Amino acid sequence: MITMFPGMNPRKMQQMMRQLGIQQQDIAATEVIIRLQDKELIITNPSVAKVNMMGQETFQISGQVEERKFFSLITGISEEDIKTVMEQAGVDKETAKKALEKHQGDLAEAILGVKKE
Repeated sequence: MITMFPGMNPRKMQQMMRQLGIQQQDIAATEVIIRLQDKELIITNPSVAKVNMMGQETFQISGQVEERKFFSLITGISEEDIKTVMEQAGVDKETAKKALEKHQGDLAEAILGVKKE
């Protein structure tokens, strides 16, 4: 997966990179999540390559990027998450919010937790 120089033969590019001491390894990732202080960047359908150049590892990531507000007890639970639990579990707003708090913002666990009760 080398696309640094379009139109160049990928095999020749690999050979040149090896001569320069650069190693590249494709990683079969299904999703990449980058957590920032106040949100997450979710990269779906990613194309991920790990590049080792003179002992320093870097990652090249491309794909469809989506931003999601990061759950925090300080900032509270998003209205979107509450609505999701309400719809999926068929409960009222207060029950959905309590379930999210109990499961520390984990949507799946909150939905399953409410359905078990």
